[in-house]
Parts: sequence; C-alpha cells; structure tokens
Amino acid sequence: MTLATQLAAGVAALDLAMPADAEAKLLAYLALLDKWNRVYNLTAVRDIERMVSHHLLDSLAAVPLFQAESVLDVGSGGGLPGIPLAIARPELQVTVIDSIAKKTAFLLQAKSELGLANLNVVTRRVEDFHPPAGFDVITSRAFSDLKEFVTLTRHLLRPGGRWLAMKGLIPHEEIATLPDWVRVSANHELRVPGLEASRHLIVLEPVV
Repeated sequence: MTLATQLAAGVAALDLAMPADAEAKLLAYLALLDKWNRVYNLTAVRDIERMVSHHLLDSLAAVPLFQAESVLDVGSGGGLPGIPLAIARPELQVTVIDSIAKKTAFLLQAKSELGLANLNVVTRRVEDFHPPAGFDVITSRAFSDLKEFVTLTRHLLRPGGRWLAMKGLIPHEEIATLPDWVRVSANHELRVPGLEASRHLIVLEPVV
C-alpha cells in the first residue's frame, strides 16, 4: 500500500472532510518530516509508513474536536498536531511554539514549502510567550504532564477557552494532581486507523 493510499483510507475511516489539496499537503509534510528527521531527530518514529498512522492520522483523529478560531500547539516539536490541524482546517489560526531552534527551523520550512498562511511559528519557552491576545484552544501532544501543561499556559488562554491534551491511556494520576482552578470537562476516546494503541483527548477548563 502506498503512503497516499494509506492516508486516503485513514481519512475515509475518520470520515473527515478536508480541502481538496489537504492530502497532498499532508504527504508533502510527511516527506519533509522524514527528510529532516534523519539529521535533526524530530521524532522517534523512523519508518515513514508508520508516520502515517502514528503522526498524521493520530493528529487528524482529533480535528473535529477543535471548535475554535485560534489554537496554540505547545512543544510542537515536528509540528504535531499543529501542522496537520492547520492543513485540515485552513480557517483556523494555528500557532506552533517550541523552545528548540532546530525544531522551529523545520516548522518554518514546512510553513514556507506547504504555503500555510494560517500557521505562525514561535521559538520561545511557553512561559515567556506573551502575545497580544490569548487562544481559544491550547493543545499539546507530548509536552508535559497535565499539571505543568495548564500551569505554564494559563496566561495564554482566552476567557471561555479550553485545553485539549492528547494522551495515550487515560492519565488518572495526572488528573488527580491537577490544581483546583482547573477541571476535566470531557474525555474523548480517539479511534486512530492503523494504530492499535489507546488514545484519548482530555478536555480541561478553568473553574469559574
């Protein structure tokens, strides 16, 4: 099965509506990630075929839950889930932030090559990031535990905003240590085509 066939089958299984050029852009992103990964170690997944399920489809499975105008992807690394999200939802303003310059150099290259006008790349520690306006949704795929995630990004959440944390198994121990000013408002189990692992999207909201 080719990468294009594998991706198309996964998108169909997710029943995900995307722009006509989205799958081509996702494959171009994957090729770029694979190329840069050989030098910059952006992801532990080395097999490009596994990247389709473990990275692209894993990120795309959460797309329907991003009901927002602006999203911040914290500790984006190789651009996950931020770049697939920006490709699938061009109306979203997606900001990807990472403190490691070689990773944001890759993200800037991906933005340029893929023509992602809705993607903003920031090289900074998230606690030192103070943009003019906050974000509707703050997400992370592999940044930290939940307590650190919400604590370091609290100042970046708009009133009425939410955190969407992508996790494997339900992180019961992390949830138990959350500060009293935040609560888990939903827990969505994600079904990722081709991935035989447990995946969850934990929704957190400030306690008003």
